[in-house]
This record gives sequence, C-alpha cells and structure tokens, in this order.
Amino acid sequence: MNNENSPESNQEDGIYNAPWEKSFDRILTPFEEFIHRQTTSGLLLMVMAVIALVLANGPHAETYSNVIHTYISIGVGDWALKMTLQHWVNDGLMVLFFFVVGLELKREFLVGELANPRNATMPIAAAIGGMVVPALIYFALNPSGDAALGWGVPMATDIAFAVGALALLASRVPKALITFLVALAIVDDLGAVMVIAFFYTDSIALLPLMTAGALFGLLLVLNLIGIRLTLPYFIVAVFLWYALLQSGVHATIAGILGAMSVPAVPKYNPERFSEHVGELMSRFDASYQHGRSIMTNESLRGIVQTLNNGVHAVEAPLQRLEHIWHLPVAYLVIPIFALVNAGIPMELSTLGDTLSNPVMMGVSLGLVVGKFVGITGFSWVVLKLGIARLPKDTRFTQIAGVSLLAGIGFTMSIFVAQLGFGEREDLLLMAKTGILLASVLAGLMGYVWLYLVSKPADSKSE
Repeated sequence: MNNENSPESNQEDGIYNAPWEKSFDRILTPFEEFIHRQTTSGLLLMVMAVIALVLANGPHAETYSNVIHTYISIGVGDWALKMTLQHWVNDGLMVLFFFVVGLELKREFLVGELANPRNATMPIAAAIGGMVVPALIYFALNPSGDAALGWGVPMATDIAFAVGALALLASRVPKALITFLVALAIVDDLGAVMVIAFFYTDSIALLPLMTAGALFGLLLVLNLIGIRLTLPYFIVAVFLWYALLQSGVHATIAGILGAMSVPAVPKYNPERFSEHVGELMSRFDASYQHGRSIMTNESLRGIVQTLNNGVHAVEAPLQRLEHIWHLPVAYLVIPIFALVNAGIPMELSTLGDTLSNPVMMGVSLGLVVGKFVGITGFSWVVLKLGIARLPKDTRFTQIAGVSLLAGIGFTMSIFVAQLGFGEREDLLLMAKTGILLASVLAGLMGYVWLYLVSKPADSKSE
C-alpha cells in the first residue's frame, strides 16, 4: 500500500499535489487577494499592537525601550549612516509600505474605481471630508503651541484595519461597499502623503533636494525608454531615498515617487500573448515524450521557460510589483512598525489626566467624530448635488457605517504623530493613546452599525 504522502498517491490526472497543496489551489481575483491580505494584515497588526503594549507596560518595559532606541550604523570607509532602530523602521523600512501605497494609488487612478470620474467623485469627496473635519476638530482643541503640530494625526485611515473589519461582514454587505472603502482609504493615503511632504518637512537642504529631483527624473526616463527590469529602478530609488533623507523632505516619499515611475503598460497585449502561448503550446506538444520527465527534456524546459517569460511580459511591471511586495509589507513591514511604535506606557493613576488631555481628545474625537461627520456629510452633499451616485446595491446608512470604520487610524496616524511630536515624548504619548482609543471605538462602533443596518441579502447581486 502506498503511503498517503507518496508522490504516487497524490497523482491525479497528471497533477502532483503535495500534502495541503489543494487548499491553496484556488484562483483569486486581484481584488479578492487584496481584501484577503488586508484582513489578515489587520488581525496581525492587532496582535503586534497588543504585544507592544504588554512589553511597554510589563517587567521588560526598560528592555523594550532600550532595544527600539538602540543605534544601528551602516557605513563604507568614512561614510556612515547612523539611526536608532525605531528610525530605521520609520524612515527606512516604511519606504516599502509607501511604495505599495504608491502602486495602489497609480493603479486605482489608471484602471480602478478612481479612473471613472462618475464613480470617483463620491470616494474622493468622502476622503476630503474625512481629512478636513478631523483636522479642524483637532485644531479647535489645540490651536497653538507644539500641540498644534498634531493636526494631521487624525486625518489618516488605516486601510488594513478598516478593510479587515469590513471584510468580516462580507456576507452582509455588498462588495461595492468594500470597493468604496478601499477607494476612500487610498485617496486618504494620498492626502496623508501630501500632508507629510508639505507640512511635516524640516528645513530644506537645497542640493540634496535637487539631487533627488534629478534621480526622480532618471526614473521617469527609464520608464519612457521602456526599461522593464526592476533592478535599475531599485538602485536609483535607493539613492533617491538617501537624497531625500539628507534634504529634509521625509525619506518615505521616495517610495511614492518610485512607484509613480514603475511602468503600467505590459509588453504584450492579451491578443499577442494568446497567439504566443498557442505557438509555444504547439511546440510543447510536439516535443513531449510519454513517460519522460521534463527534467530530462531540454526542449520542454526551454519552452516552459519561454512561457514563463511571456507571462511576465503580459503583466504590467506595476501589477507584478504590487503583487510581489504586498505580502511582505502586509505581513512583515507594518507589523514590525506596530511592534516598534505602539508600545505606550500607561499609568492608571494618571488615567483621568490622560483622557482630558487636549491632544488625546483632539486625536480621538477627530478620528471618531470627525471621520463620521466629514465622510458622511461630504458624501451626502455630493449626492444631493447630483454629481455622485451611491455604490451599487449600497444604502446611505451603510456609507455612514463605513465612515465610522474609517476612524481606525493606527499605522498612518502613528506615523504622522512620530513626525509631528518626535521631539516631544509627552505629546507623542498622548497622541498614540488617542489613536489606540479611537481605533478601538471606531472599529467596534462601525462593525455593530453595519451589522445592524445590513442583511445577508444585501451582498447578493440581482
């Protein structure tokens, strides 16, 4: 009797299935894959945030603080770059996060929901409202001094947490509502990037900034002359990151600029690819020898490799890089960011003072109340003006529920807080506390709201 894990027992009509492999043998659309990863990333973020809180408030709090503030240096000869572990994560590793954000932005504006002006109007208006109103609420409570620098903190929505929470209701809400939230969050990310670039930038060093501009120009030239290999883009982008780091503009903007230069047009159109595959499959069939492994058939191996090259040529580099990098960013970069930045020391004896602190209140009210009022209000206005329409099979009460979920700020909000209050640990602590409190409240309230106003039948298209 063959062992159940032997190759012979797993052969089915010429297909070898390794143990557990069938569970992964399912074709997902790019959007389904995106939602799946955002859901898993959101859960992983939650776990890492809890671990960071435990470490910051347990017996190893001092060790945790020492580790994230440990200086790490890389250098060659007389040149060296020295930053704390936290800065390496925030200024270096997060470039990959912004790179993926940039790829998503470019794709969305080229071929996604935001490519159609009629469809794009509502999520764009909602995102603007969801940025302006929270900032105004925060600024009303913190109109002056160092605390006023945090006005950008409640503007951001965490796409992983928010989409993950909504995906838990996938059987009750229409798919178009998830698309709306994704589009809203992507526009929100664009707004956050612009805020970081223009308002959270230190003094500008002109020569490094001009160098960065020249390097970005070189990236665009690589695109225009048809370079599709990713290595040249990567090398130039590394120098671009360093130039921005030295210029005073936040270095993570290099991720966005790098993404904007990635080619979005494939080499082959679908018709040419189909012809190419047909020709290769005819040669494949002619070269096939029954009972002979492909490992010993040089002709078959060459054809398969050519097929592989053709598959890459029919897929735009932008699409391929988004697919490749989304996984490590969602499952590694963002969780590490959470682990390094979400550790907030909490003192029960000062809880009353914390909850009444203007920075904490500004952030939490901005995210929970500001997002709800801004997104719902601006959406209502554009609908009444007749310049936008509700997503398919969606009710306005569900838009209101999504506006609550958009109050989950976390990743981008913490990132902006680090920029605004980097020199004021006390204000940074209040901002992070407000972000965590608001994210929990917004997530719970949004989930309950949508659960109550939605029914399983809502997700079924006619």
